[in-house]
Amino acid sequence: MFSDPHLTPRPTNFQPLTPLSYLARTLEVHPHRPGIAWRDHVWSYGDFGQIVARLAGWLRAQGIGPGDVVSVRLGNRPEMLAAHFAVPALGAVLNTINTRLSGDEVAYILDHAGARLLLCDPSTDPGLSATLPVHLLATEPGAPGLDFFAGPVPPLDLTGAVETETQPITLNYTSGTTGRPKGVVYTHRGAALNALGNVLAMGFTAESRYLWTLPMFHCNGWCHTWAVTAAGGLHVCLDAVDPGLILDTIAARGVTHMSCAPVVLYMLLDKAPEDMRVSVKVATGGAPPTPALLAGLGQRGFDLVHLYGLTESYGPATLNDPFDVQFPSMDHRADHLARQGQRHLAAGRARVVDEAGHDVPADGKTLGEIVLRGNTIMAGYFRDADATEDAFRGGVFHSGDLAVLHPDGHIEIRDRSKDVIITGGENVSSLEIENVLHRPPGVLMAAVVAGPDPKWGETPWAFIELRDGHAPDADALDAFCRSELAGFKRPRRFVFGELPRTATGKIQKFVLRDRARET
Repeated sequence: MFSDPHLTPRPTNFQPLTPLSYLARTLEVHPHRPGIAWRDHVWSYGDFGQIVARLAGWLRAQGIGPGDVVSVRLGNRPEMLAAHFAVPALGAVLNTINTRLSGDEVAYILDHAGARLLLCDPSTDPGLSATLPVHLLATEPGAPGLDFFAGPVPPLDLTGAVETETQPITLNYTSGTTGRPKGVVYTHRGAALNALGNVLAMGFTAESRYLWTLPMFHCNGWCHTWAVTAAGGLHVCLDAVDPGLILDTIAARGVTHMSCAPVVLYMLLDKAPEDMRVSVKVATGGAPPTPALLAGLGQRGFDLVHLYGLTESYGPATLNDPFDVQFPSMDHRADHLARQGQRHLAAGRARVVDEAGHDVPADGKTLGEIVLRGNTIMAGYFRDADATEDAFRGGVFHSGDLAVLHPDGHIEIRDRSKDVIITGGENVSSLEIENVLHRPPGVLMAAVVAGPDPKWGETPWAFIELRDGHAPDADALDAFCRSELAGFKRPRRFVFGELPRTATGKIQKFVLRDRARET
């Protein structure tokens, strides 16, 4: 048996994995390359390193140190990116907060996280009368408020406070699609590995220009905050998710990569001129892209990659990028991209199992639950041991998402377990109905939930958000559904209006369920 007791890890050959080392390397290798673009400003990576050091020095002066939680509520601006390095460089834990949450929701997170302070700007200040200090950033370089773009640069050892790779780096709260959010703890190891997986999956290089349409507060921007930095690419920060602004920025900055929710893609397709020609790789997750969306964006140069993941998996857990597959038609490509793919490069295993925990057959038909295992699964839910143990039962992470496994190994989600509608004893997938409802040209987004029914117990209710210029027509939608769906799957009620969403574009179905129950 191979054995040699002196072959043990030591500082010479073992350093804790941390994404902070990616910035340290980039500062050595690419200090003069453009690193951050925001509004009319561009900073080199050397400049960005100074912003990080100033922020870390200021936090240290506020008494922040190892184990402290620092909450940051900002849009996609340079200081938000800097916080992903400055806070953990002190051994502290970064808690990024959704900018669209209400004051009460923010207060809950601050209290549950035990935050020492909150960093925001005038547009994201929740206006809380709380005991914790709230510090406002300047609206732009040189304006009144905290300004980390100029001034003395204190020394900073980016990785010096990382004692173990399993220590927490960030605390992210779930998006609130199902109710009260839970605090999800990421480690330096998981963040480092997921970021490297993203570099490979997205093809990031020093020539990449990544547009921040995905909020950095969402799963730390799927770990792209660290991934783009590792590659030495350009972070193009965007103040607002506006289709016109996005398209203008893509053209002005030569954007090569971006990530966003499906709703943003539909907005871009509505706004993009037919003669637009770009070369942008787009990662999206959620509702599968339709043939019309693929064709419309594809002819303009947008190459879509379909992801699946959760806050608990650091963002991407599976990836569907058919870059080497030739499809006979756009419909065939859309059918393939409707699948959420196979495990992400940094993930351990992604399986579909039955209620007994056994793998379902790879027949594309048998329904099971997606379970995950690997280095990019959360450490656990903060201050919620019961929820952690329940999520990790059986030695895997239970996603609660129902899917099938295709013969080629691709996973395809069919529904959330809580979104299955049981009508007259029959199980109905809300996702199946939504896929049908997205086909009519006037429908921008559709969400289906269970509504009460005195005879059947519950029946499908469809909530519809229309494109501009289209009038509500329940009869037309009902006729279309009759031609595409079995009778018991057809929505019994159509409700028109703007759909409630999280800041990342996810539809808050629990709000719609409440509306259905109250109607």
